[in-house]
Amino acid sequence: MYHTKEIMTDGKEHNHLATNQPIIDQFRKFILENNHPCIMAQSVCTMENINFHVYDELGTRNTARQLLKDLSVYLSSYDFQSKNFFSFIAVFNEEKQFTEEEFENALWFQLRYLHQLDDIPWDKSVSDNPEDDDFSFSLLGKAFYIVGMHPHSSRKARQSPLPALVFNLHEQFEKLREMGVYHKVRDRIRKRDLELQGSINPMLKDFGEESEAKQYSGRKVGKEWKCPFHQ
Repeated sequence: MYHTKEIMTDGKEHNHLATNQPIIDQFRKFILENNHPCIMAQSVCTMENINFHVYDELGTRNTARQLLKDLSVYLSSYDFQSKNFFSFIAVFNEEKQFTEEEFENALWFQLRYLHQLDDIPWDKSVSDNPEDDDFSFSLLGKAFYIVGMHPHSSRKARQSPLPALVFNLHEQFEKLREMGVYHKVRDRIRKRDLELQGSINPMLKDFGEESEAKQYSGRKVGKEWKCPFHQ
């Protein structure tokens, strides 16, 4: 079983654990004590199945190099046979206060740099075209559903203490479907989000209904929106 409560950061060793512990504590509070609507996030946090990593800046090539290495280690340790769920969260410890559009731009810059450094072919189970309904971002041969969060998001569920990217393996959602609980979990999360915000996130769609690229940053976009990334 892949189980972690470790925080590896910016290429340094474990002696930086204490330095970054306050940041991780902030995120745990954001998820657990603030009654975050995503019950899956609460579950992996309670079970300490979140792999936290802290970086200096969002949207840079230097960050992409270390982030890709950390994701590689994460995947090499991942138990794909387990029925438990795990998340990888990249937190960016920077003072910049992003607007929603600025955060969206930085998110896609970061994903573009990651793709440029990734020499493993795109996951064949999903499309590499962000215009397609079955698009999902692939890294190291695995499809990920990516959740962007930052303090100034218009969605309360995404108003994290610092900018962050959550990397959730697409296989986990397929696992929920195989277990026959996907729709139950989805509906409960949306109900909780409605109670928190007063409205359901208008960008949320099930995989295959519309490109999930629109969901990554958390910003509300219209039909005219074009994804900044092109494979």
